[in-house]
Amino acid sequence: MSYVSKEQIEQAKQLDLLTYLQMYEPYELVRCSRNVYCTRTHDSLKISNGKWFWWSRGLGGRSALDYLIKVRELTFPEAVLALTGPASIESSHRDVQHDAVTSSSKEFKLPERSDSNQRVIAYLTKRGIDRSVIDFCLASGRLYESLPYHNAVFVGFDQQGIPRYAAIRGTSKTKYMGEVGGSDKRYSFSIAAKEYGQNLHLFESAIDLLSYCTLEKLKGLDWRQMHLLSLGGIYKPSAGKGQADAPVALTQYLNTHIDINRVVLHLDNDEPGRTAAFTINRLLSPEFSISDEIPRNGKDVNDMLLDYLCRRREQIRLR
Repeated sequence: MSYVSKEQIEQAKQLDLLTYLQMYEPYELVRCSRNVYCTRTHDSLKISNGKWFWWSRGLGGRSALDYLIKVRELTFPEAVLALTGPASIESSHRDVQHDAVTSSSKEFKLPERSDSNQRVIAYLTKRGIDRSVIDFCLASGRLYESLPYHNAVFVGFDQQGIPRYAAIRGTSKTKYMGEVGGSDKRYSFSIAAKEYGQNLHLFESAIDLLSYCTLEKLKGLDWRQMHLLSLGGIYKPSAGKGQADAPVALTQYLNTHIDINRVVLHLDNDEPGRTAAFTINRLLSPEFSISDEIPRNGKDVNDMLLDYLCRRREQIRLR
């Protein structure tokens, strides 16, 4: 178990849940009335007057620390470090502001590596990702298992092959998600085409990207013949801008790979994902050919993969 100091504990206790959600999970906040909020994930969790209460579970508290422990099921040290450490917990629909190049002012430093990647391999395999796809990412340094929590770390590199970005995904039931402090969003997790490629496939998360690679492999296609890029969260233009810009990761990638003439969107099949797809389509047309491939049989590409594998197992069972 990681050590946390008294100072860290006191610092973590100061942050109330409403402020925490406004800072790190704005997508989760839903306004119910003038002074009452709930969350998208748990509509019976109400936030009001500096307190929160999860009515369906009979749990409540005041601080973000209480929320991370009771609702997100983090251990006490994990919750404290999440609020005071180098990486912050965020929802799967993190807002990727177009003008937010780095996730914080901190110096970028990758988390410590574990001697084994077995927890990450087991987690991604459970998500349906093909082992050969996982092995490629491990061998290329795009993926590894971190210490002390054995999270999956998805690494993004600049043109010189220097790590500049890292997304973190928990491998346990805590559903930990975040970015390493100081990450440069221009260099989000990606896999370039092995040879000359004109198509760029765009995803919200690294797991959706790897899910698509797996689906292509299951179809007998070579997923290395296309460019693949994760935005590291849902794209949402900053408020107050008269003219929105494209996500910085997408702009950087298109500027680096000038052979691309077609962008294929694989964003989530929900309101934020559809809004992002519409906005990106408007921003890139007519310079690029845009295809919007809405995930079928689920909210995202990983849902679609798991549904495909389930149906395939059922077909095999009935033979």
